[in-house]
Amino acid sequence: MRLQIAGPLALFAACSASAQDLSTAIPATGSWSYAPATDGSEAVFTSASGSPQLWLHCTRATRRITFSRPATAATAFIKIWTSSQTRSVASSFNPATGRVTFEVAAFDSLLDAIASSRGRIAFTVGPQPPLVVPPWAEPARVIEDCRV
Repeated sequence: MRLQIAGPLALFAACSASAQDLSTAIPATGSWSYAPATDGSEAVFTSASGSPQLWLHCTRATRRITFSRPATAATAFIKIWTSSQTRSVASSFNPATGRVTFEVAAFDSLLDAIASSRGRIAFTVGPQPPLVVPPWAEPARVIEDCRV
């Protein structure tokens, strides 16, 4: 009888461990930076070790914001979690840069959710653990730059 219960319990424990509650996840240690660019502006989240983990780039001429995250392989979607919205967005992979990327229009509601998220924003690429970052002013500034 023990063996019949052990299997389902092990499966339940594995599922629970992999299904992280992002509303209570602790944001990664690091910092955001903002810089103007010739075609718009950019915000970069850098880990405590100095490694860039997330890029937001506004291309003002097209009014589009590109998000990039380091990855080792292609994935069809990036899942974005905020305190008010969760969405999976089609992505592409550039092996030359080692980044997976997605793009949204400057007035997409996802950007409002990112700018106003309470305490954290999470980006999940394929089987990698989510990158949970604090919602500082730099991403909101890039979003605003693309809307002006």
